[in-house]
Amino acid sequence: MLYRTLGRTGLRVSVIGIGTWQFGGEWGRAYAQSEVDAILDRAGELGVNLIDTAECYGDHLSERLIGDYLSRRDRSRWIVATKFGHQFHSFMKRTEHFSASAVREQLETSLRALGMEAIDLYQFHSGSDDQCLNEDLWSFIEQQKRAGKVRHAGISILGKGSEVQAREAGRLGAEALQVIYNRLDRRPEETVFPHAQRDNLGVLARVPLASGLLSGKYSQGAAFAADDVRSTWDQQKLRGDIHQAQEILEREVPAGVSKAQWALAWCLRHPQVTAVIPGCKDPSQVEINVSAATLLEMEGA
Repeated sequence: MLYRTLGRTGLRVSVIGIGTWQFGGEWGRAYAQSEVDAILDRAGELGVNLIDTAECYGDHLSERLIGDYLSRRDRSRWIVATKFGHQFHSFMKRTEHFSASAVREQLETSLRALGMEAIDLYQFHSGSDDQCLNEDLWSFIEQQKRAGKVRHAGISILGKGSEVQAREAGRLGAEALQVIYNRLDRRPEETVFPHAQRDNLGVLARVPLASGLLSGKYSQGAAFAADDVRSTWDQQKLRGDIHQAQEILEREVPAGVSKAQWALAWCLRHPQVTAVIPGCKDPSQVEINVSAATLLEMEGA
């Protein structure tokens, strides 16, 4: 495993992290605690030390599964990032809650769910620019840092991107950015990374496999179950993305390299990317994801 410093947080994180939206039950299956344990155990054995979750991956469900795991393992070896700003109601139904009072309640619930006294990285979660630029909110986060309940703050930029949030992050007190970045979506290279470089902000690349499309597993006509978030997407755009991903993989992936390994390493080659946080459905996918670090090491990256 390779490790990098997450911007001005000073945290040394594995370049491969574990994304855990799937634990909340919106990616076509529910997870038992034993399955979560097996995934995180294998990740730990391979040197992964970064877990990314959120308040609305289920109603703090992902956090509770992770917290149960950590209660029976060495908590000190893990860096846990979670998020705030939403309340989960049912499959793909959430309401937004970004006021300081609402976030206070979310923070306490997340701490209980995770079984932690302090969250390593607490991230503003996919809100609007106006919600993000709320000075009262960031004053509250700073208070929680002084109170010892939050170690570091970050911004998980909404899916369509926001240069405003990237530009203002350092001034607001954020120390890291999380952003969608992959071979199909390179917008952050222009809108986010220059600001991250200027302010020494760590960058976590989410959706690095383009929701599985860059793994090579999906072809035209792929269908997703009704309880899989991908079934709710614009299907015409999805077909176009699948076609584009197939062309890229055929043209750019070297012989003997797995497509998922290549796609993760592609993200990590950018000097502004600290780590990628792909999801994984089982320990075998953890092993494939971690192999991207081996590929980088072979290249001397």
